[in-house]
Amino acid sequence: MRPLHPIDFIFLSLEKRQQPMHVGGLFLFQIPEHAPASFIQDLVTDIRNSKSTPVAPFNNYLNGLFWDEDEEFDIDHHFRHIALPQPGRIRELLSYISQEHSALIDRAKPLWTCHIIEGIEGNRFAMYFKIHHAMVDGVAGMRLLEKSFSKDPTTKHITPPWCIENKRAKRLKEPKSSKIKKVLTTIKGQIEAAPTVIQELTKTVLNDMGKNPDYVSSFQAPSSILNQRVSSSRRFAAQSFELDRLRTISKALGVTINDIVLAICSGALREYLVSQDSLPKKPLIAMVPASIRDDDSDVSNRITMILANLGTHKEDPLERLNIVQRSVQNAKQRFKRMNANQILNYSAFVYGPAGLNILSGMMPKRQAFNLVISNVPGPREPLYWNGAQLDALYPASIVLDGQALNITMTSYQDKLEVGLIACRHALPKMQNLLTHLEDEIIKFEKIVQTQQKKIPQKTTDDQVLKQA
Repeated sequence: MRPLHPIDFIFLSLEKRQQPMHVGGLFLFQIPEHAPASFIQDLVTDIRNSKSTPVAPFNNYLNGLFWDEDEEFDIDHHFRHIALPQPGRIRELLSYISQEHSALIDRAKPLWTCHIIEGIEGNRFAMYFKIHHAMVDGVAGMRLLEKSFSKDPTTKHITPPWCIENKRAKRLKEPKSSKIKKVLTTIKGQIEAAPTVIQELTKTVLNDMGKNPDYVSSFQAPSSILNQRVSSSRRFAAQSFELDRLRTISKALGVTINDIVLAICSGALREYLVSQDSLPKKPLIAMVPASIRDDDSDVSNRITMILANLGTHKEDPLERLNIVQRSVQNAKQRFKRMNANQILNYSAFVYGPAGLNILSGMMPKRQAFNLVISNVPGPREPLYWNGAQLDALYPASIVLDGQALNITMTSYQDKLEVGLIACRHALPKMQNLLTHLEDEIIKFEKIVQTQQKKIPQKTTDDQVLKQA
C-alpha cells in the first residue's frame, strides 16, 4: 500500500460523470496473410490464459487515499473481446470508441480496460486501451503499449502490456532512502533556480507584456465555443496524414514541421468555427506541451507549456503561419536561457493561476488558452503484435469544463496520426475538422507549388551548349 501522489489526487478529484479523467489509444492492426480464421480468437485466448502477473500500476486499485494491490485481480473485468456490427467500417469503430471513452472506469478495480475489436473492414482488427490519468500519463501509456509489440513479425505469444515491468513499476520498488534523496535533490534544484526565474519574470514584465506582439500571455485567449462546460458524451475522430507532405511544405517555407502542424490546425479550427458561425474576432490561443527533459532519467513528466497564437483571425494561411511561428519562437528563446528547474518554476508562477482555474472549473469561459494541441514523436519502425502489423495508432485524450476539444498527434513510421476528442454536445460535427485539416494541407501544397513556379530556373552549361 502506498499513499496517493498529490498529482494522482488532483486527477482523481477532477473526475465526475461528465468529466472522465482517463486517456486512451486506438491501435489498428492488419491480420497477417494466410492467418487461420481463428487468428483473433487464438490471440484473445492466449491473453486470457497468460500466466504472467500484472505489475504496477495495472494491479493497483484505489483504497481511500492509498493505492493498494488487487489480490483478487480478474482479467475478465479488464479485458474484453467484441465484434463490430456490419459493415465494420471505420465509422462504426470510431462510434464504439466514442461511447467507451465517455464511460467512467470502475474505481473498485484497477483503473484500466483493454478491448480487442474484430470485424473491421479490410481484414483488420483493433485494440482500444484506456487508463486513468492518475495511474499514468497519456504519452507514457502509449509508450508502454508500444513496448508490448515487436519489431519482428515472426514473434509470437507476446506478453500482455499490463504484465510488462515498466520504469514506474521499478521506481515503486526503490528503497525509501533513495526516494527521499531524489526529493531533497529536487528541492535543492528549485531553490537554486529562484534568482534566474526572478530575472526572467522581470524581463517578461518589462520587455514583453503589452509591448512585444509575439509574446502570448495567459490573459488574451478569447471566449469561444471551445471553452464551455462539457457533458458526459464524447466524440472521437481520427485520421492519418503522410509526413512527407508536411516535410515538403516545411522545407519549402523554411519553418519546422511543428510550425506547419500548428498552422494547419489553425486553419482547420478557423473553418470549423466559421461553419458554426462562432469565429472569435481575436485569435485562438493553443497550449502546446513541450518537453524540458535534459537527461536520460525516467522521472515523471518534465514538461512545460508554450502558448501559441494561432492567428485564426487571419484568412491568409501564410499570415497565420507567420504569427504561429513568431509566437512559438518567442517562448522557445525565453526557455533557452533557463535550465529545466528554472523553466518549471517560471511556468508555475506565470501559468499557475490559469491552472487553478482549469482545475476548479470556476470560470470555464475565461481560460488562458482555448485548446490543447499536442504533438509527440512516435516509433519510426513498423511494429507487430503476434505477427499482425500495426497500421495506425491514434491517441485519445481528455476534455474538461472549459476545454471542450483536445487535438493529440503522434508519428508512426511515415505518418502523422491525429486523434481528436471533444464534447459531442458542445462541438457539433466536430469530425469535420479532419476534412478541414486535409484542406489546409492542400492549401499549403498549392502555395509551395506556386512559389516554386515563380523561381526562375538556372540555365546549366550543358543547356547553353545545346541552345548554341
